[in-house]
Amino acid sequence: MSHKSYNQYCGLAYALDIIGERWTILIIRELMTGPRRFTDLMDGLPGISTNLLSERLKNLELQEILSRRILPPPAGSTVYELTAVGLALEKSLLELGKWGSQFVPPSPDGAALLNVGSYALTLKTFFRPEQAQEVDETYELRIDNEVLQVQIQRGKIDVQQGQALKANVIFQTDMPTYLRLLQRQLQPEVAIAQGLVWIDGDPAALNRFLDLCGLPGS
Repeated sequence: MSHKSYNQYCGLAYALDIIGERWTILIIRELMTGPRRFTDLMDGLPGISTNLLSERLKNLELQEILSRRILPPPAGSTVYELTAVGLALEKSLLELGKWGSQFVPPSPDGAALLNVGSYALTLKTFFRPEQAQEVDETYELRIDNEVLQVQIQRGKIDVQQGQALKANVIFQTDMPTYLRLLQRQLQPEVAIAQGLVWIDGDPAALNRFLDLCGLPGS
């Protein structure tokens, strides 16, 4: 593997040698909710080239941060997934995302909107466990063409792609509406009244979800 090294006897420098290159942390972000195909990663990383993504994936595999495997038939696709070493970065990514949120502009004008899976860490970043001690619900988010499940059980949160669990309530909307709700720029009652959100289940669950996972002070 040929890339520049800081060559400093320091844990942070060694970490940056591995994950400090452009796109690398965002690739890890994409894999935090589970295995992804190469095409899935391309979709979640608008602007990256196929060659650069291949190179970054190869380097991360050499560092044993991710691994490749082939799904059983009938899928037969190759997927990339984080190893225990890669998953251990989650806490650091949550703190970095929380710090970076102060610089996010109120409007996404001029920036690429991502898939809901790419924003999965946002839910964990702003999760309020102290308010969720009595909560036991699974929310299914159907945003455009992607599905994300958020399970909250007694102060803990788990976020994953797909429909592995039986959801208590389903929210269906588009990405611009979802982000406005998450940023508290659009009230749930207004979104429901205007038909911007379709809910299968308790309508009050949308308020609960946003109170537990939405951005503060927005």
